[in-house]
Amino acid sequence: MTTLNLNKIIDIAYKAGEEILKIYKFIDVEVEYKKDNSPLTEADKKAHEVIEQGLKNISNYPILSEEGKDIPYKKRQNWEYFWLVDPLDGTKEFIKKNGQFTVNIALIQKNKPVAGVVYAPALDILYYGTLNEGAYKIEKGKESKVSNSNNFDGTVKVIASKSHLNEETTKFIENLKIHYKNVEMISIGSSLKICFVAEGKADIYPRIAPTMEWDTAAAHAILNAVKGRIVQYKEYREIYKIKKLPELIYNKKNLLNPYFIAFRENVF
Repeated sequence: MTTLNLNKIIDIAYKAGEEILKIYKFIDVEVEYKKDNSPLTEADKKAHEVIEQGLKNISNYPILSEEGKDIPYKKRQNWEYFWLVDPLDGTKEFIKKNGQFTVNIALIQKNKPVAGVVYAPALDILYYGTLNEGAYKIEKGKESKVSNSNNFDGTVKVIASKSHLNEETTKFIENLKIHYKNVEMISIGSSLKICFVAEGKADIYPRIAPTMEWDTAAAHAILNAVKGRIVQYKEYREIYKIKKLPELIYNKKNLLNPYFIAFRENVF
C-alpha cells in the first residue's frame, strides 16, 4: 500500500465534522432534495468542501464522492488509488438529531478499501484503520486499539437499521435462530453499524437493502483491518457457507452495492 500519513486524513475528518456541527446545533435544518428525493443539507455541502480541499492538499489521487459522483466509468476504471468519500453518511439521522451520522473517508486500491476513517462528530467517536496497522478508536480524546477477536460464545448480536428491517432481512435473522442458541438485536444508524461489528459490539450486520459504495468503504477498511469481512449476500439456508461468499468490491461501473453481510472474525 502507498504510504500516507493517516493523521492527516483524521484531521480532515475532524474539520469536516466541525462544519457539520455548526449546522447541527440549529433546531431547524434547511433541507434540499436530490433527484432520488433523499435529503441533502447544507452540512453535506460544507463537509464535502473541507474533505475535497484537504485530500487535494495531501495527495494527487482522484476523489469519488456522493457529492461528486458523476465521473464516467471510462475515466475511473483504471485508477490505481482513489479516495471514496461520503461527507455525511446518515443524513436522515442528522435531521432526526440523534447523533448517529458519520464522515466517511476511504482510500481504495483498485477495487479494495485499504484505509478508512469514520467519524461521528456529534458522539465524538472516530474509528480508523488500515490493513497493515490494524484499527483504532478515539472516543472523547482517548485512543484504544480495536479488536473483535474475542471468543464467540454462541450468542449472535445482530445489528440492523430499523428503517430497513424488511421481510428478507427478518427472514435472514430467523434463519440465524435455527443455528445459534441466542440471537440479540441492536440498532444504530449510518456506517457505525459496520464499526460496531469491527469492535465486537455486534457480530453480524445483514444489509439486504440498497447502499452505495461510499456508504460502506471506510468502515469496510476498518472491519478488514481486524479480519472481519463484508461479503456479497446470497440466501443460504446453510449459514456457515456465508464465509465463502465473495467480498464486496469498489469502483464498479454501477456504484450501487449488492446486498451484503458484514461479520466479525470467528462468527461463521
